[in-house]
Amino acid sequence: MQDKKTKILLVEDDTNLGFLLFEFLESNNFDVKLYRDGISGLNGFNSSEFDFCILDVMLPQMDGFTLAEKIRSKNRKIPVIFLTARSMKEDKLKGFSIGIDDYITKPFDEDELLLRIHSILNRVKNSLVEDRQMEYKLGKIIFDIQNQVLKFDNESKRLTTKESKVLAMLARSENKIVSRDEIMKEVWGETDYFIGRSLDVFISKIRRHLQVEPRIKIDTIPTVGVILSISE
Repeated sequence: MQDKKTKILLVEDDTNLGFLLFEFLESNNFDVKLYRDGISGLNGFNSSEFDFCILDVMLPQMDGFTLAEKIRSKNRKIPVIFLTARSMKEDKLKGFSIGIDDYITKPFDEDELLLRIHSILNRVKNSLVEDRQMEYKLGKIIFDIQNQVLKFDNESKRLTTKESKVLAMLARSENKIVSRDEIMKEVWGETDYFIGRSLDVFISKIRRHLQVEPRIKIDTIPTVGVILSISE
Protein backbone atom coordinates (compact mmCIF):
# COMPACT_ATOMS: atom_id res chain seq x y z
CA MET A 1 0.00 0.00 0.00
CA GLN A 2 1.39 3.41 -1.00
CA ASP A 3 2.22 5.82 1.80
CA LYS A 4 -0.02 8.85 2.13
CA LYS A 5 1.58 11.97 0.67
CA THR A 6 2.53 14.81 3.01
CA LYS A 7 0.12 17.67 2.32
CA ILE A 8 1.78 21.10 2.20
CA LEU A 9 0.14 24.51 2.45
CA LEU A 10 2.23 26.88 0.30
CA VAL A 11 1.44 30.59 0.53
CA GLU A 12 3.57 32.69 -1.86
CA ASP A 13 2.47 35.85 -3.70
CA ASP A 14 5.32 35.80 -6.24
CA THR A 15 3.64 34.12 -9.21
CA ASN A 16 6.80 32.67 -10.77
CA LEU A 17 8.35 31.45 -7.52
CA GLY A 18 5.05 30.04 -6.32
CA PHE A 19 4.60 28.04 -9.52
CA LEU A 20 8.21 26.79 -9.48
CA LEU A 21 7.94 25.67 -5.86
CA PHE A 22 4.59 24.02 -6.51
CA GLU A 23 6.03 22.02 -9.41
CA PHE A 24 9.21 21.16 -7.50
CA LEU A 25 7.40 19.91 -4.39
CA GLU A 26 4.80 18.00 -6.39
CA SER A 27 7.63 16.30 -8.35
CA ASN A 28 9.09 15.22 -5.00
CA ASN A 29 5.93 13.39 -3.97
CA PHE A 30 4.22 16.08 -1.88
CA ASP A 31 0.57 17.08 -2.21
CA VAL A 32 0.68 20.89 -2.48
CA LYS A 33 -2.00 23.58 -2.31
CA LEU A 34 -0.81 27.02 -3.45
CA TYR A 35 -2.35 30.31 -2.31
CA ARG A 36 -1.35 33.86 -3.25
CA ASP A 37 -2.27 35.90 -0.15
CA GLY A 38 -2.63 35.51 3.60
CA ILE A 39 -6.42 35.52 3.73
CA SER A 40 -6.87 32.85 1.07
CA GLY A 41 -4.07 30.85 2.70
CA LEU A 42 -5.85 30.95 6.06
CA ASN A 43 -9.18 30.02 4.45
CA GLY A 44 -7.47 27.12 2.69
CA PHE A 45 -5.90 25.93 5.94
CA ASN A 46 -9.25 26.10 7.75
CA SER A 47 -11.05 24.19 5.02
CA SER A 48 -8.66 21.25 4.71
CA GLU A 49 -6.12 19.13 6.58
CA PHE A 50 -2.42 19.90 6.14
CA ASP A 51 0.78 18.32 7.46
CA PHE A 52 3.21 21.18 6.75
CA CYS A 53 3.16 24.93 5.99
CA ILE A 54 5.53 27.02 3.86
CA LEU A 55 4.72 30.72 4.16
CA ASP A 56 6.13 33.88 2.63
CA VAL A 57 6.46 36.73 5.16
CA MET A 58 5.52 39.66 2.90
CA LEU A 59 2.02 38.66 1.81
CA PRO A 60 -0.89 40.85 0.70
CA GLN A 61 -4.01 41.12 2.93
CA MET A 62 -2.37 39.28 5.85
CA ASP A 63 1.39 39.00 6.49
CA GLY A 64 3.13 35.70 7.16
CA PHE A 65 3.67 36.39 10.88
CA THR A 66 -0.05 36.91 11.46
CA LEU A 67 -0.92 33.93 9.29
CA ALA A 68 1.51 31.69 11.20
CA GLU A 69 0.05 32.79 14.54
CA LYS A 70 -3.49 32.02 13.37
CA ILE A 71 -2.42 28.64 12.01
CA ARG A 72 -0.64 27.79 15.25
CA SER A 73 -3.72 28.80 17.25
CA LYS A 74 -5.58 26.05 15.37
CA ASN A 75 -2.78 23.48 15.32
CA ARG A 76 0.16 23.94 17.70
CA LYS A 77 2.14 21.03 16.28
CA ILE A 78 2.09 21.65 12.52
CA PRO A 79 5.58 22.47 11.16
CA VAL A 80 6.04 25.93 9.62
CA ILE A 81 8.84 27.27 7.41
CA PHE A 82 9.08 30.96 6.45
CA LEU A 83 10.33 31.93 2.98
CA THR A 84 11.32 35.57 2.77
CA ALA A 85 13.57 38.14 1.14
CA ARG A 86 13.93 39.83 4.53
CA SER A 87 16.98 38.84 6.56
CA MET A 88 16.70 41.34 9.42
CA LYS A 89 17.60 39.93 12.85
CA GLU A 90 14.35 41.24 14.35
CA ASP A 91 12.30 39.36 11.75
CA LYS A 92 14.07 36.08 12.49
CA LEU A 93 13.67 36.48 16.23
CA LYS A 94 9.99 37.32 15.78
CA GLY A 95 9.49 34.25 13.62
CA PHE A 96 11.19 31.92 16.08
CA SER A 97 9.32 33.48 19.01
CA ILE A 98 6.08 32.50 17.26
CA GLY A 99 7.46 28.98 17.23
CA ILE A 100 8.21 28.42 13.53
CA ASP A 101 10.49 25.54 12.65
CA ASP A 102 12.75 27.17 10.08
CA TYR A 103 13.44 30.42 8.25
CA ILE A 104 14.91 30.49 4.73
CA THR A 105 16.03 33.72 3.06
CA LYS A 106 15.52 34.19 -0.68
CA PRO A 107 17.15 33.38 -2.99
CA PHE A 108 17.60 29.79 -1.85
CA ASP A 109 18.41 26.41 -3.35
CA GLU A 110 15.38 24.17 -3.85
CA ASP A 111 17.32 21.09 -2.80
CA GLU A 112 18.22 22.82 0.48
CA LEU A 113 14.53 23.52 1.08
CA LEU A 114 13.74 19.86 0.39
CA LEU A 115 16.39 18.70 2.87
CA ARG A 116 15.05 21.04 5.54
CA ILE A 117 11.48 19.81 5.00
CA HIS A 118 12.55 16.17 5.35
CA SER A 119 14.67 17.01 8.40
CA ILE A 120 11.72 18.66 10.15
CA LEU A 121 9.33 15.84 9.21
CA ASN A 122 11.79 13.27 10.58
CA ARG A 123 12.15 15.20 13.85
CA VAL A 124 8.37 15.42 14.22
CA LYS A 125 7.99 11.70 13.52
CA ASN A 126 10.77 10.72 15.94
CA SER A 127 9.41 13.05 18.61
CA LEU A 128 5.96 11.52 18.35
CA VAL A 129 7.36 8.00 18.68
CA GLU A 130 9.66 8.93 21.57
CA ASP A 131 7.17 10.94 23.59
CA ARG A 132 3.92 9.03 22.99
CA GLN A 133 1.83 8.84 26.19
CA MET A 134 4.71 10.00 28.39
CA GLU A 135 4.55 12.07 31.53
CA TYR A 136 7.18 13.54 33.82
CA LYS A 137 6.66 14.45 37.46
CA LEU A 138 8.48 17.71 38.14
CA GLY A 139 7.96 18.24 41.83
CA LYS A 140 4.22 18.81 42.13
CA ILE A 141 3.88 19.56 38.42
CA ILE A 142 2.86 16.85 35.97
CA PHE A 143 4.27 17.41 32.47
CA ASP A 144 2.04 15.65 29.92
CA ILE A 145 4.27 15.55 26.84
CA GLN A 146 1.73 14.05 24.47
CA ASN A 147 -0.77 16.84 25.08
CA GLN A 148 1.87 19.52 25.76
CA VAL A 149 0.31 20.40 29.11
CA LEU A 150 1.62 21.26 32.57
CA LYS A 151 -0.75 20.22 35.38
CA PHE A 152 -0.50 21.71 38.88
CA ASP A 153 -3.23 21.12 41.49
CA ASN A 154 -6.45 21.71 39.57
CA GLU A 155 -4.94 24.03 36.97
CA SER A 156 -3.29 23.34 33.62
CA LYS A 157 -1.09 25.30 31.24
CA ARG A 158 -0.71 24.38 27.58
CA LEU A 159 2.75 24.77 26.06
CA THR A 160 3.74 25.53 22.50
CA THR A 161 5.37 22.73 20.51
CA LYS A 162 8.88 24.16 20.90
CA GLU A 163 8.40 24.86 24.62
CA SER A 164 7.29 21.26 25.06
CA LYS A 165 10.26 19.89 23.09
CA VAL A 166 12.80 21.95 25.02
CA LEU A 167 11.28 21.04 28.39
CA ALA A 168 11.10 17.35 27.41
CA MET A 169 14.84 17.37 26.68
CA LEU A 170 15.57 18.97 30.05
CA ALA A 171 13.20 16.65 31.93
CA ARG A 172 14.69 13.54 30.32
CA SER A 173 18.13 14.67 31.52
CA GLU A 174 17.20 15.90 34.99
CA ASN A 175 20.28 17.00 36.98
CA LYS A 176 22.45 16.73 33.85
CA ILE A 177 23.60 19.51 31.54
CA VAL A 178 21.99 19.49 28.10
CA SER A 179 24.18 21.36 25.63
CA ARG A 180 22.82 24.39 23.80
CA ASP A 181 23.86 22.92 20.45
CA GLU A 182 22.05 19.65 21.22
CA ILE A 183 18.82 21.51 22.05
CA MET A 184 19.02 23.76 18.99
CA LYS A 185 19.71 20.86 16.62
CA GLU A 186 16.91 18.74 18.10
CA VAL A 187 14.28 21.49 18.24
CA TRP A 188 15.27 23.85 15.41
CA GLY A 189 17.35 21.57 13.20
CA GLU A 190 20.46 23.76 13.19
CA THR A 191 22.49 26.18 15.27
CA ASP A 192 23.27 29.85 14.76
CA TYR A 193 23.21 33.15 16.65
CA PHE A 194 19.52 33.84 15.98
CA ILE A 195 18.40 30.39 17.09
CA GLY A 196 20.55 30.77 20.21
CA ARG A 197 18.74 34.00 21.06
CA SER A 198 15.42 32.29 20.43
CA LEU A 199 16.43 29.43 22.73
CA ASP A 200 17.13 31.94 25.50
CA VAL A 201 13.62 33.35 25.05
CA PHE A 202 12.09 29.87 25.30
CA ILE A 203 14.09 29.02 28.44
CA SER A 204 12.79 32.21 30.07
CA LYS A 205 9.21 31.29 29.13
CA ILE A 206 9.62 27.78 30.54
CA ARG A 207 10.96 29.18 33.81
CA ARG A 208 7.85 31.36 34.12
CA HIS A 209 5.59 28.38 33.42
CA LEU A 210 7.30 26.37 36.17
CA GLN A 211 7.55 29.08 38.84
CA VAL A 212 4.44 27.72 40.62
CA GLU A 213 6.76 24.96 41.87
CA PRO A 214 9.66 26.73 43.64
CA ARG A 215 11.67 23.51 43.99
CA ILE A 216 12.30 23.46 40.23
CA LYS A 217 15.40 25.27 39.06
CA ILE A 218 16.62 25.78 35.50
CA ASP A 219 20.20 27.02 35.34
CA THR A 220 21.92 28.30 32.22
CA ILE A 221 25.64 27.62 32.07
CA PRO A 222 27.03 30.27 29.68
CA THR A 223 28.26 28.90 26.32
CA VAL A 224 27.73 25.33 27.60
CA GLY A 225 24.12 24.38 28.20
CA VAL A 226 21.09 24.18 30.43
CA ILE A 227 20.30 22.00 33.47
CA LEU A 228 16.98 21.30 35.18
CA SER A 229 17.08 20.26 38.83
CA ILE A 230 14.49 19.67 41.54
CA SER A 231 15.35 20.12 45.21
CA GLU A 232 13.96 17.87 47.92
